[in-house]
Amino acid sequence: MADRGFDVRRQTGFTTIALACFVLLYLPIILLVIYSFNAGASIAIWEGFSWRWYQSAWANEQVQEATVRSLIIAVWASGISTSVAVLAALATTRTPRFRGQSAVFAMINQPLMVPEIVTAVALLIFFAMIKVATGYTGLFYLIIAHSAFCIPFAYLPVRARLQGMDLSLEQAAADLYASPFQVFRRITLPQLWPGILAGAMLAFVISLDDVVITEFVKSAGQDTLPTYMLGQLRRVVTPEINAISTVLLGISVTMVIAFTVLSKIRN
Repeated sequence: MADRGFDVRRQTGFTTIALACFVLLYLPIILLVIYSFNAGASIAIWEGFSWRWYQSAWANEQVQEATVRSLIIAVWASGISTSVAVLAALATTRTPRFRGQSAVFAMINQPLMVPEIVTAVALLIFFAMIKVATGYTGLFYLIIAHSAFCIPFAYLPVRARLQGMDLSLEQAAADLYASPFQVFRRITLPQLWPGILAGAMLAFVISLDDVVITEFVKSAGQDTLPTYMLGQLRRVVTPEINAISTVLLGISVTMVIAFTVLSKIRN
């Protein structure tokens, strides 16, 4: 009998454990979505179907302000982090290997390896010093903090795309005396755009959902949607929070699906 090799799916109890994991992971999310349509104020007792809490969240001025602020920060952070990620990816894939390249890669991906609370505390101390020196307490700090945290999330899809691209067209353009910028603009960028868009969307979702760094860095009156929800949970929990969470879930799922589709595009 031929040895078919190790297959985890054939192991005893695999199906049971997999189903249990899926139930524990997705059942709370499904219940959250269902109870966002609850007509009553309870988050545990079903009192009928209603759009009440979606209408309440839509009319809530604090939710509106926090949503606009979250979108502004996420758009800026996504744009800045993706721009830096593209430059970093080009520097680590389109240049000969150099001493310290592994260290550079580790530094770019530092936010992924260090606990987020550590990054948040470090940013809090750093920005506190700047705030004291300048007196400025605007959204700039949140935008920079989110941008720095989102760089590796934008970098990895761009780098993966670059590594999978055929170098022959770039080499041919260079042989025809195209400048490095012309090669990038006319050859590399058209092939790279799915990776750039995928990285930008992933960075946008990460920024939009961030709580820890935002909670540490923000100044008074700068609540984003996630930190507003956290504050409400400390006071009273109503299905309005479920409604807001469901909308955020829908946005995140849509962006992740788009990210997956873009990541698989081949020229």
